[in-house]
Amino acid sequence: MNIKSLLLGSAAALAAVSGAQAADAIIAAEPEPMEYVRVCDAFGTGYFYIPGTETCLKIGGYVRFQVDFDSRDILEGGATGDENWDAFTRGRVDFTAKSDTELGELTGFIAIQADADEDGFNNDFYLDEVYLQLGGFKAGTYLNWWDKGINGETDKLGGNRLTSIAYIYTGDAFTAGIQLDEIEPTIDGDARDLGIEALVSASLGAASFDLLGGYDFDAEEGAIRALVSAGVGPGTLQLAGVWASDPNTYYSRAEWSIAASYAFKATDRFTITPGVQYDDNFLFVDGTDAWRAGLTVDYAITSGLAMKATVNYNDVDGVDEFWDGFVRLQRSF
Repeated sequence: MNIKSLLLGSAAALAAVSGAQAADAIIAAEPEPMEYVRVCDAFGTGYFYIPGTETCLKIGGYVRFQVDFDSRDILEGGATGDENWDAFTRGRVDFTAKSDTELGELTGFIAIQADADEDGFNNDFYLDEVYLQLGGFKAGTYLNWWDKGINGETDKLGGNRLTSIAYIYTGDAFTAGIQLDEIEPTIDGDARDLGIEALVSASLGAASFDLLGGYDFDAEEGAIRALVSAGVGPGTLQLAGVWASDPNTYYSRAEWSIAASYAFKATDRFTITPGVQYDDNFLFVDGTDAWRAGLTVDYAITSGLAMKATVNYNDVDGVDEFWDGFVRLQRSF
């Protein structure tokens, strides 16, 4: 075998091996393009598109540190219960999902929160509100219209978290709604029953008016509340009045109650709100009156962090006078 034949044979062998290796080579796939989160401005600030969908999501909530006080020594505390102050921390996360459909705006809302105390009580997370809404139809468990009060932390004008279904019409300056509530447990201690609410509200410039009524079918009693708000000078004046036929799910504090507050914005960050409330036939005891007067201050420490403090004086017929209130720090996001 001459040198030429040897070289040609070696070249052929190398070519065969190279071809086999090329057939077995692994080719890396091209990376798929990443879909970055897109801002959704169709429903206000804070929303973003869930990747791969046309649904907009907003995440919010707060962290709260609060100290409650009551001069009657009735707050949760020592083994004897004779404590006049109690500190706790609360965490809350809200998820709001929105999208446009051929039937109107579709909303889903979930609020999860829990209170933490050093003694280990009240540490379980729970659904504070959860509901869905399509256009004007709303169903779920949520704070109802009675939860709306006046400015400050002095008034006690009602408030419930019920499982309900509602229809709400919203116009430019007029809102009307009707809602059917599940009531459990009932005032009379029976099995679940029903209640109904109706709301009419209107606004004209800096003034607004709400008229709200509720009827408890189990107790066969109802309540009516009117609330007026108007810009007066450097602040907002609010007046409210409630009448209840007897104790019921919607209002059980007194037969008659009137309340007022004036939120005075001293600076861009500092608001002072004095308030007062008078109850006639308190706890539906004939001839028993109650007074409650107080002051609430709000201060925006910085963006996302605020301080709120309130102190209230209470005078009820046949009961020793007492003071109550709280101091709160809250980081909202």
